[in-house]
This record gives sequence, C-alpha cells and structure tokens, in this order.
Amino acid sequence: MPRRFLSPFLLAWLLLPAAVISLAAAAPPAVPSPATRPPSFYETPFERRPDFGTLVALGRSLFSDRALSASGQVSCASCHDPAHAYGPPNRLPVQLGGPSRNQPGLRAVPSLTYHQGIPSFQEHFFDNDGNDSEDQGPTGGLDWDGRADSGHEQAAGPLLSAFEMANPDIESVVAKLRTSANAASMRAAFGPHVLDDAGHAWNGLLLALEVFQQSPADFYPFTSKYDAVLRGQATLTKQEARGLAAFNDKTRGNCAACHISQIKRGAFPQFTDFGLIAIGVPRNPAIPANAKPEYRDLGACGPLRTDLKTHDDDCGRFRTPSLRNVATRGVFFHNGAYTKLEDAVRFYALRDSNPARVYGVARSARFADLPEKYRDNLNQEAPFGARPGNRPALTEAEVADVVAFLKTLTDGYGTPAKKD
Repeated sequence: MPRRFLSPFLLAWLLLPAAVISLAAAAPPAVPSPATRPPSFYETPFERRPDFGTLVALGRSLFSDRALSASGQVSCASCHDPAHAYGPPNRLPVQLGGPSRNQPGLRAVPSLTYHQGIPSFQEHFFDNDGNDSEDQGPTGGLDWDGRADSGHEQAAGPLLSAFEMANPDIESVVAKLRTSANAASMRAAFGPHVLDDAGHAWNGLLLALEVFQQSPADFYPFTSKYDAVLRGQATLTKQEARGLAAFNDKTRGNCAACHISQIKRGAFPQFTDFGLIAIGVPRNPAIPANAKPEYRDLGACGPLRTDLKTHDDDCGRFRTPSLRNVATRGVFFHNGAYTKLEDAVRFYALRDSNPARVYGVARSARFADLPEKYRDNLNQEAPFGARPGNRPALTEAEVADVVAFLKTLTDGYGTPAKKD
C-alpha cells in the first residue's frame, strides 16, 4: 500500500512534545550568543503547536488566499489549481503575475502532486536501493531546477518572485497576512502573538503551506486506474498493457529508467527518480523571454538557480517530473514546448532519428536552448541515441499505446464525473 511521506524534520516537529517548542505568550525570542546555533525553521518557538489536521486546514486556506499577493489577484491556487491536479488551469506556456498581473514567468508551472519523498538536492546522489556505489548524478530538490530543498523553501519562492506574487520582502507578506481573512486562523493555530513577529509569522505561513502540500488526500491519493491494477482491483486494456510494456522496454520507450513504474520499498511508484536530466527540448518561441536570442534557460545552472552557475556539467538539466496525472496537463516539459501528450511522447522517439521534425529544418535550431559547450550533458540512452534517418525507437502505434497507458495514471478512477 502507498505510504504517507513526511520529511524527517517535519515529522520530528509534529511529534515533539509541545513544551519543547512552545514559548510563553509574553516572552520575547531569546537572543543567541555568537557561539549559539540559531534555531532551524522547524525549531521556531511558536506559542502553540498545531497538529497535522489544523495545519492542513490552515494551509489549504492560505493556498487560496489572493490577499497575500501584490496584485491582490494571485494565490498559490491560481497557478496550481486543485481542479487540475495542482497544475495550471490553461495551456499557457508560462503564467502571468507581478504587481499588475501582466508579467510572464520563465517556465511552465509544474503540478505539485506526488512530490513526497523527494530528497534534498545532491549533485552526486547514491541510492541505498540496488547498486549504492553508482553515482546517479544531480538528483532531488523541488522546482524544475531542484533549488528548493524543502516544502517551505519552495512555498517561499512564489510569494517573493517578481513575476509571481511579487512581494518585495517578508515584511510585506506578513503585513498582508495581518489583514487577511486568515489572520484569525493563524493566531488560533500558532498563538495570539504569532503575527506580532514577522519571523514567526513568516515561518508559520510557510509551515502551514508545507504541511498542506504533504496531505495525502490532496497531493498523493494514489487513486488512478494503475493503482487499482496494482491492488488487483482492475485490469489494463490490451492497448494500455502494450503501452506499459513499451514504457518499460529498455530498447523502446525506456521511460521507466527515469519514471519508475514499479513498487519500490513497499511504496507505490511516483513515476520519477527525482533526477535532473538534459534532454534538449525544443526552444519555445511562445515564452516572451525567448524573444531575446541571447537568453537561455539552462536549468540547474541558471538563470533562476544561481549556486551552480559555474557547474558546466549541470547546465541544461531539469528535474524529472512525476508522470502521475500527466494526461490532465495542458503543456509539457519545463518550457511548455508541447501542448499534446502524443507530441511529448513522440519527441523522445524523434529527437535524434528525425531532428528536422522536432527542431525544424535549420540545423542551428537543434538544441537551440543549449549552447554547444554543454551538449555533452544531453542524455543519449534509449530511446535517444539514434542517427538521423534511423527507425524511431517507438512507432506511431506504440506512441498511441504509451499515451493510453499514461492516461491510466490520472487520479479519481472509478469516481463519478462531476456535473456542471
């Protein structure tokens, strides 16, 4: 059966005795001496320690609170719509935000579902399952480039991003929180003085958002047809079964090399290995930033992530997303280059065997987002690696079969459709 995943630090916070992390209502925060280690995020001394259910309810409300944005029109749910598997509700390659909600983002908005269990970012990752001596390369972290190591770090990003919720600083967010409809709930959860201190208020806000995004019923319910198949409660159709076979076949789709499809360590598959990989998706001219020929989105080495900007081996790498609920998405890959699932699957078969079809006839357009000096980073494992003119690793019939299988990963199998 699928398991509930909480980060070790968050789990420890929820299990600590209240007295360990509580703070007397009137007592100011202690000022640490230079030799004293400052408290970690999870050691924030709130007056009250809310339980998991309280944090989930508060986080859900904050997730939809537009008052926390500079425009008063954008919430987390604006881009991560619960009705669309916590992904965007449209087919735009990037979403609009900023103080006037007219500033385009740089990347497609990913779904927030099935992020549980993602490790913190490591450039050299060694899994403890199987061959633990094998360096699996850059792995983990949240966001397309792995720059956020926790749910609260990820939640902080949009609140302070100039092209998302567009708050200039933490104090601005807290000022909005104090007058929002969620102010009373924040005080009820963390204590009557939580909004008096900007640091405590900010940490409480992020903690509630982090815990909400680890709510199984909301973010990883495992209710797809494929889950029913794993439970022995359903059977794949012949086409879906052919698609799964092609998905797993190392000489055809080889999708499971990165999008793991088997039960692992007793947990149902998340359809990602959490790795960061360079695959050379075509440049998307529909992203306004790409109007500048010199602009390049290099994933792990920039522009949004800055700590790895001199690490050439990481350039062009983006985190492998979960394929769960992939059929509900309107755009695919980090730049929304494709708007049809069939085309996204077809890209893998045609990137090297028919590059003109993928990138256009101009040879200079191939891998246009990735400068020549970084192209050794491109993955060459099957279905990649063919020479131009070779037979694609997947036929058109097999592409259709894989798509049919991917549709079995949509949650809500067996649930009656809602009437408008």
